Amino acid sequence: MKSRACSGIERVLAVMLIACLCLASGCVYVSGRGFLGGRTMSLEESVVSGEGKDKILLVDVSGVISEKERGGIFRLRSEPSLVASVKEQLDKASKDDRVRGMVLKINSPGGTVTASDILYQEIKRFRTERKVKVAALFLDTAASGAYYVALAADRIVAHPTSVTGSIGVVLLNLNLNGLMEKIGVSDQTVKSGAFKDLGSPFRKPEPGEREILQAVVDDLHHRFCVLVEQNRKGLTLAEHPELADGRIFTASQALQAGLVDQIGYFADAADWIQREMGLPSARVIVYTRRDEYKPNIYATWGGEGLPKTEINLIKLDLDGLIARGGPTFCYLWQPDL
Repeated sequence: MKSRACSGIERVLAVMLIACLCLASGCVYVSGRGFLGGRTMSLEESVVSGEGKDKILLVDVSGVISEKERGGIFRLRSEPSLVASVKEQLDKASKDDRVRGMVLKINSPGGTVTASDILYQEIKRFRTERKVKVAALFLDTAASGAYYVALAADRIVAHPTSVTGSIGVVLLNLNLNGLMEKIGVSDQTVKSGAFKDLGSPFRKPEPGEREILQAVVDDLHHRFCVLVEQNRKGLTLAEHPELADGRIFTASQALQAGLVDQIGYFADAADWIQREMGLPSARVIVYTRRDEYKPNIYATWGGEGLPKTEINLIKLDLDGLIARGGPTFCYLWQPDL
């Protein structure tokens, strides 16, 4: 009896240890597809509301915008990056003449500079080539890179409780020099030029380095501002510099500033597309895998009816951002870094 009791306790401790390791990694992934997953299923069309021959595609842009694959538990399986996922949906929709419009459901603090720009360009190209109307719908957060992506839409609708803005760039980097000195480790990097290891976390910054990095940040910020002015007609950031200093805005503040077109809900975005495209009726569709479950327009579930659960105590994907191999330039608002 004692042996069995010990065995039971050992199993409980093993499960607790596994759970702690998962939490320490920053993410727990639960999916009906299993840990190892399998071959990736092709996208299939599902109707979530409405009726008619014409279609309005609903595309989910949630989480940190990155071109890096999203890993599952213990990294034994992975899912396409947000960039790859949206691109796959756009490619499928481009082959369907019945798709007459698209709603981007955005709930994101932004992401890397390049990933945000890729999504912007892909959506813009799809909108232009297919001659469809695109509306961006903001949920909780549509900040920085997420707002950058929304600029590709014809119209921006924000929920009354949305937070947006944060037009700016941040360079995510760490400096471990002080810690290394405490434990007796020194940087022994050999380089060909004074600035070859610019931004290295293993030594103190040299004179002139901050100015170089600031110039890059300023140039990327300028690109962001140019796109805002190109896509938000009548808005001149030189006359309103407070709109581009990185601060956030409520939906009503953003509407007053001209950053969004309307405060409303999904029905408002879909109705606008129907009116602009002259559609008497349209059904709202989503593209899902065979084992995913999306009962309505607000669902972000996956895995045979089970919710996809992500627990991130640090609220920062270090592996996906800082730990990419060096500093990361981001259109990102995430103050709890």
